[in-house]
Amino acid sequence: MNIKYKQAEKIITSSGKFRIELGLDRISKIMNLLGNPQDKLKCIHVAGTNGKGSVCAILASLIQAYGKKVGLYSSPHIFKYTERIRLFLPEHNYGTEISEQDFAKYVFEITKLSENNNIPLTEFEILTAVMFKYFYDKNVDIVVLETGLGGRFDATNIIKSNLCAIITHIDLDHTDRLGDTKDKIAFEKAGIIKPNCPVITTEGYEAIKDKADECNSLLLMTSPFADPSELSLRGTYQQENLSLALAAIQLVFPNISQEVIIRGLHNVKHQCRFEFIEDKMLLIDGAHNPNGAKALRESLDTYFPDKKRRFVFGCLSTKDYKKMMDTLFSKGDEIYFYQYNHKQSVPIDELKNSCLFPAKEFNSLKDFPVTKDTITIICGSFYMISEVLSK
Repeated sequence: MNIKYKQAEKIITSSGKFRIELGLDRISKIMNLLGNPQDKLKCIHVAGTNGKGSVCAILASLIQAYGKKVGLYSSPHIFKYTERIRLFLPEHNYGTEISEQDFAKYVFEITKLSENNNIPLTEFEILTAVMFKYFYDKNVDIVVLETGLGGRFDATNIIKSNLCAIITHIDLDHTDRLGDTKDKIAFEKAGIIKPNCPVITTEGYEAIKDKADECNSLLLMTSPFADPSELSLRGTYQQENLSLALAAIQLVFPNISQEVIIRGLHNVKHQCRFEFIEDKMLLIDGAHNPNGAKALRESLDTYFPDKKRRFVFGCLSTKDYKKMMDTLFSKGDEIYFYQYNHKQSVPIDELKNSCLFPAKEFNSLKDFPVTKDTITIICGSFYMISEVLSK
């Protein structure tokens, strides 16, 4: 791994920056010092509780298939930060991560600028500034922009306009920051709606309708039942995500052909979202809240109804992990718990005490024999996946 990349990683994970602090003041100041490159980019902006990463991945592949240069900004990463910033070039099939060298260069530039001007940026704000500057320098045609947390005060919401906004499925998550009801959370997500810029959703929350009216923005309500047969991503929940992505692509590119759409859908990649590695009988899913757990359970019942299930589960204490476990686990499942390297990772004894069924401590995937009748499922948190896979 590049030495400078390791230095950049150390900077953005330092105790002063590795925090969540919503608001647009700091990101506005740093982007102004950088010449506001975000104002010169065309963006499709995506917010929501679940599904926004998949929607963004589908969009990036479709726009690339249409012959455009696309920048994709997503989170969180699984293995390293460069995964969050990807270029999709028309001549390639898949997105290419920002190089470690470029990543380090932009991180050094932006953190130095922030320190010289006393702007205490958070980790996500640094990454967002890196992304906007990098995509501007690379002269991308369109940026597919995934919010980090919420919408209204998310750093990505520094943009003044968008080609369209997309609001995916809304559920209770990050209630300490976004509100304790779906209506309150919908209000925060609706903050990405911009004046005279259309918004697409499948759910009719009043907060979204009100914000669209206030902004004189076209509100498109789409049916969540697109045919996913051509989509390379698995999971029953992808129907709704695909519906949103197709509605957006047909709005922004009304002349796109069915042939191009099919080619784009075949090429979609989105790691650790119902990702099945058949030779290892291993399924990896980032389900990290009750709605994600419900979607995972429904997909397992649909795609693998006759397989025995072995779960490797860990979770953050900020999530409703008891509800997640009640949804996922059934009598007869093998259950293993893992406490990973995060200060909010739930201790194994607490998970055991909250679980309806007997469970053991996870040590290593090598302990599990690969057989065709049993599927091992890693789920509960994006933050633990790389650790579990390395064991």
